[in-house]
Order: sequence, then C-alpha cells, then structure tokens
Amino acid sequence: MDANRITQRVIGAAIEVHRVLGPGLLEEAYQKALEREFQLQRIPFESQKQLAITYKGVTLPQSYRIDLLVENLLVIEIKSVETLLPVHEAQLLTYLKLGRYPVGLLMNFNVPVLTKGIKRRVLGLKT
Repeated sequence: MDANRITQRVIGAAIEVHRVLGPGLLEEAYQKALEREFQLQRIPFESQKQLAITYKGVTLPQSYRIDLLVENLLVIEIKSVETLLPVHEAQLLTYLKLGRYPVGLLMNFNVPVLTKGIKRRVLGLKT
C-alpha cells in the first residue's frame, strides 16, 4: 500500500479515537485506543518500536522508541499537549532520519478538532 493511502487510513482511525474519547487524556490512553482501532481496521503496526543509534561503530540500543510504526513506512508520534512545539516536530523528523522512514504524522489529541492537531512530514520536505 502506498504512503498516501496508509496516511489516510491512519488519520481516519485517529479521528475515530478522538471522536470517541475527546481531548484531555494522557498520550498513553490515545496510543492504546489507536492500537485497538488499528486492530479493528486491520491496519498492521508495531508499537513502541525501538530505534537504535550507531555512534562511531557502536550501536547504542534502545536509544529511541517510536510510538507507532505502520507498515514499516509511516511513523506516528502521539502527543496530548496544549500546543505542538518545534521540539515535537524535531522529534518526529529525527525518527524519520534515523529509521530512514519516508513519512510521519505528529498527532496532538488535545485539540477540539483532531485534524487541526495533525502535522504530516515527508523526509526532506515540509508538507
């Protein structure tokens, strides 16, 4: 499946989670609910995917954890904050670069309308 189609499905699943739960919960609650929605919609994913860093020939294990990785293609970073900050976007871009993943979604569930809390990033592009 292509990245655009996967992204559409994931955003649809996230909107359903937000519709049911609303804003104001902890990030972990949204992640677990999104995992359940992915299962229901048969969207393949990995949760808390470890992303190691190699430094001067030595692998530093468990350096980072990606919230959700869909079809080994789409990185999802879940937030529940008042405002997304540049550091949140930098975190997503770091995951894309280190894992060589092409596309990522930064999702802030602490908003009245979820589509206003989603940022999509393509490695090397701002979209």
